[in-house]
Amino acid sequence: MGFQTLMFLVRDWSFPYEYSYGLQGGMAFLDKRLQVKEHQHEEIQNVRNHIHSCFSDVTCFLLPHPGLQVATSPDFDGKLKDIAGEFKEQLQALIPYVLNPSKLMEKEINGSKVTCRGLLEYFKAYIKIYQGEDLPHPKSMLQATAEANNLAAAASAKDIYYNNMEEVCGGEKPYLSPDILEEKHCEFKQLALDHFKKTKKMGGKDFSFRYQQELEEEIKELYENFCKHNGSKNVFSTFRTPAVLFTGIVALYIASGLTGFIGLEVVAQLFNCMVGLLLIALLTWGYIRYSGQYRELGGAIDFGAAYVLEQASSHIGNSTQATVRDAVVGRPSMDKKAQ
Repeated sequence: MGFQTLMFLVRDWSFPYEYSYGLQGGMAFLDKRLQVKEHQHEEIQNVRNHIHSCFSDVTCFLLPHPGLQVATSPDFDGKLKDIAGEFKEQLQALIPYVLNPSKLMEKEINGSKVTCRGLLEYFKAYIKIYQGEDLPHPKSMLQATAEANNLAAAASAKDIYYNNMEEVCGGEKPYLSPDILEEKHCEFKQLALDHFKKTKKMGGKDFSFRYQQELEEEIKELYENFCKHNGSKNVFSTFRTPAVLFTGIVALYIASGLTGFIGLEVVAQLFNCMVGLLLIALLTWGYIRYSGQYRELGGAIDFGAAYVLEQASSHIGNSTQATVRDAVVGRPSMDKKAQ
């Protein structure tokens, strides 16, 4: 049964003199039951209208009672001989009709083709409302269908974002500049949102807005994960901590030699102690990376190295700006002297 076609099986039909068993009687019965009349309650009218708007083809097949042996015997195990002959006759008409190749087509809901992932969302929604002891109200079924419909659209849009980002920076792709990565993120996010908005959905814009917000949050989480994955490919980022520690060791070693040469032995010894500490930190960091143990200590060393690098970069940047500013300010006075 495709989602373009909704088929009702009204089993145990007891009034064949009003509407005969089978498809012809079922369609006549269904047409009468789905009529929208002015005196009907608004909710009943909405259910009937929704059924017609959700499915391009609605059919009904009336089945008789399968027999008392089926209904009352605790020993019934499905043997055909225990099933009423009239019921079996109608099954011989129903099964070829349902399994007719012309009836098997791509599943659609509300004019949109349903993917395997989308079909899973519908199964989840229907299972959820059928978990109670009572049959769900028609309104609950429509609500569940609308919910699954929006979830399927969001899942499809999320796949578009994820697959495009994978092509750019996923797996073994080389390191990508953070600026370019952010640009691609914005491009593919908009592509996913446009897909979600264009997909035909049930429930209206207000109902779908909540699912759009959830989609945006999921895309944000995916982007953060892609940023982390991309950052792990940065060679400098990987070796930043040992590079900072090694640079510090070399600088302090040179400073120790210079201060010792000019007779400042106390200062030279202090520099030597700092060299020893940095060397221990470097060896400890290497062991942590190799063994995977004491990760908190490794994180503290990484944080310290990052802080030192940030301060050094900031200082160098400020010094460069000051030099450029002084050069620009000093140029007019030099020009004036030349005149």
